[in-house]
Amino acid sequence: MITAGIYGLIGGAALFIGVLIGLYMKVSKRVVGSVMAFGSGVLISALTFDLMEKAYQLGGFDSVSIGFIAGAVMFVGGDYVIDRYGGHFRKRGHGMQHAAKKAAAGNTQLASSGSAIFLGALLDGIPESAAIGVGLATGQGVGFIMLVAVFLSNLPEGISGAIGMKKTGRSYRYIMTVWGITVIMSGIAAALGYTFLGHASKDAIAATLSLAAGAVLAMIADTMIPEAFEEGGRFVALVTVAGFLLAFVISHLAG
Repeated sequence: MITAGIYGLIGGAALFIGVLIGLYMKVSKRVVGSVMAFGSGVLISALTFDLMEKAYQLGGFDSVSIGFIAGAVMFVGGDYVIDRYGGHFRKRGHGMQHAAKKAAAGNTQLASSGSAIFLGALLDGIPESAAIGVGLATGQGVGFIMLVAVFLSNLPEGISGAIGMKKTGRSYRYIMTVWGITVIMSGIAAALGYTFLGHASKDAIAATLSLAAGAVLAMIADTMIPEAFEEGGRFVALVTVAGFLLAFVISHLAG
């Protein structure tokens, strides 16, 4: 359990590192887009060959399908509600779209909700961290692969989130507090995933792994890849492929 918690904290710490970079350093859009694309490729590989494959081995198509669809629906539904109540500025891409819509309607006042931003940050980070904990409990290197994937994807997400929140006028202290708590919750989620789900029935573990995979894939499609293309241009497609290949190689070497 302690190891799972540490893994979750390490993966979540990338968010905070990204926040510090976004607040105190000038990072080009192309660099942010490239790192986000690379992280997307790593995550897609990890959830395909590790989470979903392990889930299928444990529970078959039924558990995997139910968990995967449920995870995607939960993320999309939660993301929609959170964005609607002012949480969109935790993501630069969503924030820019919201600002554009407001400007087109003749309204330049940007509304954001602190509680919605905080809940949105948790929504983005917890499924990945829980997958780390469950993956460690099931063995076969799944937890380590997810740690690498989550770390690489969280770094640009932290940068983007910090920039988006800064543009709404949030203080540096507030931004760092939100993401700092998210890091702590990531560690707790990984530890709980290991403790309560890692030793559950095979079907329950399969459903949980695939649920996390569905939520993560929905997050990639909703946020990471669109924003990577917006920031980095056509070139990021090759970077995504490179991230996928690296994770694939690491996965098989670890296995």
